[in-house]
Amino acid sequence: MVKVAVRIKQAAQDIYRTIMKKRKPSLDLPIRSLDNVRYNPKVGYFEIGRHKKERTLTVNTAKTFAQTLKMMSLSNDLLKGDDIATKREAYYVSKNWGDARFDEQPESDAVMDDIEAFFEVNREQLGFIPEEKGGEVAGKLIVIDRDPDTGRKIKIDCTRFGSGAYSIPISVEELQFQTNAEFILAIETAGMFQRLVKHYFWKKANCILVSMGGVPTRACRRFIRRLADEKKIPVYAFVDGDPYGITNIYRTLKVGSGNAAHINKFFCVPQARYLGVTPQDIIDYKLQDATHPLKEVDIKRANDALANDPFIKHEMAWQQAIEQMIQMGVRVEQQAFAKHDLNYVIDVYLPKKLKNPERFLP
Repeated sequence: MVKVAVRIKQAAQDIYRTIMKKRKPSLDLPIRSLDNVRYNPKVGYFEIGRHKKERTLTVNTAKTFAQTLKMMSLSNDLLKGDDIATKREAYYVSKNWGDARFDEQPESDAVMDDIEAFFEVNREQLGFIPEEKGGEVAGKLIVIDRDPDTGRKIKIDCTRFGSGAYSIPISVEELQFQTNAEFILAIETAGMFQRLVKHYFWKKANCILVSMGGVPTRACRRFIRRLADEKKIPVYAFVDGDPYGITNIYRTLKVGSGNAAHINKFFCVPQARYLGVTPQDIIDYKLQDATHPLKEVDIKRANDALANDPFIKHEMAWQQAIEQMIQMGVRVEQQAFAKHDLNYVIDVYLPKKLKNPERFLP
């Protein structure tokens, strides 16, 4: 945190000196889009490219430039005071900035992301935290946290939450782990997670269950990444077999996103593998009458991934799977296995799949 505060101060001093020389100050900000990322299979995630946008103080950019500096100042205040602000709170703080205030939160979010990219840190290091929960965990894991008052270590046993689960905190950097689990199973839907928890699948499979709740939050991804790295255990993803599940949820978990390419190295999980649900599963597990037709938006998303996604373009297996999905014209949900039996996933599908992890999609 101290290093970030020093860098903010240095940036402010550079701008001040430029203005005192009667020159226009500017900030070179990385372009945060899929067009400016590259997929490096050696590191396993999207890396930010070299293209930048220059934000120069002019008549037309005065407001945005001022907002950027005010957001830096707010971050500096948070770091000095050892405080935090949610993204929503940061938006409301701007209401005291006069003409530099934000009209809508997406505007403040975008400036916050620009600052994050400029300093090449994550927003939590700037003192800004998300609103959303980090995900839930159940199974063979002890999380070691600290009591905020005494600093003493607290051991949290994720097998002892009954029908509930441990909630991943917003910041996971100080957590430690104890586990003898064989793998981490990252699950898209809360409903499927609850079914696996209720029937103690984690005990049968000796694993750790993590509910992503859709596209996984940064905290959820960072938790999985730290846990997998430190304990040297594999990560398997179990999501819906549709273009969104594959190209948004799974892709974000594994290689990150174009918008956050500057911090993917912290938050993605390159070692993740795709257990399912796959288009081939529809055939192998006779789910043809439990599918849904692909919508126009699904087909567009799938074709966009084939044409533009660096990760998909690099992985032939994924190209074949997505093309198979388009040809079949259907998508399938995790819950489709209930056609056979409510616990078919627990009794048949997952045990059978887990016997051959080398066959999982990359």
